[in-house]
Amino acid sequence: MALGLRLARPQDAGELGRILFSAFQTLADRHNFPRDFPSVEIATDLLSMLIAAPGFHGVVAEEEGRIAGSNFIDLRSSIAGIGPISVSPQAQNRGLGRRLMRAVMEEAEARNAAGIRLVQAAYHNRSLSLYTSLGFVTREPLSLLQGPALAVSFPGYELRQAEAEDRNACNELCRKVHGFERAGEVEEKIAAGEAVVVLHRGRITGYATGIGFFAHAVAETNRDLEALIASAAAFSGPGFLLPTRNYEVFRWCLDKGLRLVMQMTLMTIGLYNEPQGAYLPSVLY
Repeated sequence: MALGLRLARPQDAGELGRILFSAFQTLADRHNFPRDFPSVEIATDLLSMLIAAPGFHGVVAEEEGRIAGSNFIDLRSSIAGIGPISVSPQAQNRGLGRRLMRAVMEEAEARNAAGIRLVQAAYHNRSLSLYTSLGFVTREPLSLLQGPALAVSFPGYELRQAEAEDRNACNELCRKVHGFERAGEVEEKIAAGEAVVVLHRGRITGYATGIGFFAHAVAETNRDLEALIASAAAFSGPGFLLPTRNYEVFRWCLDKGLRLVMQMTLMTIGLYNEPQGAYLPSVLY
């Protein structure tokens, strides 16, 4: 069948959302895991937002003129983050996923991205194999955690909404922990009033763009990270991602009544530094 790739357009959002919901629903149900998207409408809203966002690049696959799948890549920093990728269940096993992956990887290379990252569901062996064959290296097992807000505070740790003048401190902290910054994302979340910072002994020791699936957090210590998690009014989306090998924070979350939903995997190409601090990745990276 004739296969073509093109840029995503606003009018594609409805069909792309339907495919995204259907593809993830089929996969999750087959493996008896919770669904990533509770409805077609939420999947459609997400893709509408990504198509409209200037920092994202979306690619659509068509077979015989009919939309068959899509893939997106976050290009807001020197490290690019891939996702979500979806192929209609009726169009799978024809190499569309590989072509969609190559398309966004080539876009990142054209933009001179220092590296590319993604997060995949650990139960999905086929995607793990596909990404590995494309050159992605497994870096970190992640635990998706969910539960009620903790409403816990720690003496000596002040939490407040991030302000415009905090962005340099946040970017410097990200560079210190990861070797790069996420300035575009941080600035957007500060402007939207969604970012928070934690201060210890009078200086910023951690920040979060939110505590949830599409948000990230960076902190100097595990205590700073726990303070950020504890300050969240809710954990957005399916939950938040915590590196599983961070035993101290993982155990603390479980002791506070949070539950493990599933395991995921952080994979990378290009620049990668072993983190020098505590962090929560987003589902993109």
